[in-house]
Amino acid sequence: MSIKTALFASAAMLLATTVTASADIPVGHLADQSGGTSDVGVPYAQGVSDALAYINSKGGVNGVKLAVDSVDYGYQAPRAISQYKKWSSGSDKIAALQGWGTADTEALTAFVGKDEIPAYSGSYSGHLTDPTGKGTHGSKPAPYNFFYGPSYSDSLRGMLTWAAEDWKKKGGSGKPKYVHMGANHPYPNAPKDAGEQLAKELGFDVLPAVQFALTPGDYTAQCLTLKESGVNYAYLGNTAGSNISVLKACQTVGAKVQFMGNVWGMDENAAKAAGAAADGVVFPLRTAVTWAGSAPGMAMMKEISKISDAAGTAYRPVHYMAGVCTAFYMKEAMDWAAKNGGVTGPNIRKAMYQKKDWVPAGLEGVCIPSTWTDTDHRGMTAVNIYRASVAADTGASVADLVKSGAIKLEKISTVDVPRKPEWLGW
Repeated sequence: MSIKTALFASAAMLLATTVTASADIPVGHLADQSGGTSDVGVPYAQGVSDALAYINSKGGVNGVKLAVDSVDYGYQAPRAISQYKKWSSGSDKIAALQGWGTADTEALTAFVGKDEIPAYSGSYSGHLTDPTGKGTHGSKPAPYNFFYGPSYSDSLRGMLTWAAEDWKKKGGSGKPKYVHMGANHPYPNAPKDAGEQLAKELGFDVLPAVQFALTPGDYTAQCLTLKESGVNYAYLGNTAGSNISVLKACQTVGAKVQFMGNVWGMDENAAKAAGAAADGVVFPLRTAVTWAGSAPGMAMMKEISKISDAAGTAYRPVHYMAGVCTAFYMKEAMDWAAKNGGVTGPNIRKAMYQKKDWVPAGLEGVCIPSTWTDTDHRGMTAVNIYRASVAADTGASVADLVKSGAIKLEKISTVDVPRKPEWLGW
């Protein structure tokens, strides 16, 4: 081979490598697989990861693969910010972010807005729903933040609306007593004021908030407080791990309270771990069915699951399914962007506004129809309320418990929360 031919071949190889590398679409994925919310962070992250790998197995976005970098940040906001700064600088700047927690997502809001990087997170804080910053409660602009599901505030508003009716149906006399519970942290605090305001409007006697940590512990003192004050309805704002400790402690001391769980506060795994203490807990669900349910989109959902469970035997909790839906909204936005100027942050954002009552193709009956606009990032305000039912010993596997009916997640109501302008960003 001549020197000229060799140089030409080397240049061609370098060019091919450069084109291949630049053709990939960089995506950052922040996950909590070891921190304070890993009890629900692990299945959610697995759903996102499996979905993105499945998308690549089907050709990626318009024939281009996603280059996904997944990082366990341990639910530590400073680590998330540091990792984001690495992803958002240099020639391989990410086109989009799949995120997780409230503290870090809110901390990154200004950064992703400035960098024009769409961020799809597992935080449903109402503060992330106002793209313009014109909300009446002082919310900051969040033009590049998206999430799939009702906000924490709207979910709580929906459950409180249900609770007011529940009190009447039970023949309750006088004002029902309500209390907000959770850690003094941006995540459980996000819907606190919104919930307490609506509770007062609905006729509840709102008691001082009761704090408990994001980690499991002995919460006997908190449960004794509930019992002594005669609380009727309590919102558990933490994730399942610490909520389970509260449920068990309150069962032990005999505190008769109707608990309303945060969207991350109850699932099939939590019902198994808490056993009889979880029986009767109500909570919002972001998908139209559970893993045991029937819907056209479950066929694709179970194919996606085989990415990390080739045998197809794993039972996936509701958080896994929500992670899949979230990833596919991003994917379809990228599809539109690819055909309308390229897969850039601004184009992905524009794509999020192109459809109404949107369900990703192949996931019909699983992902709930959602609509985002350039003035309102509340993708949905309908709150599907489920009740956990635990009817027997929970020593078996989750799959077997669900199959036998020992554990059930039963839909009891859908509350259409008004899309009030004054509730935007709050």
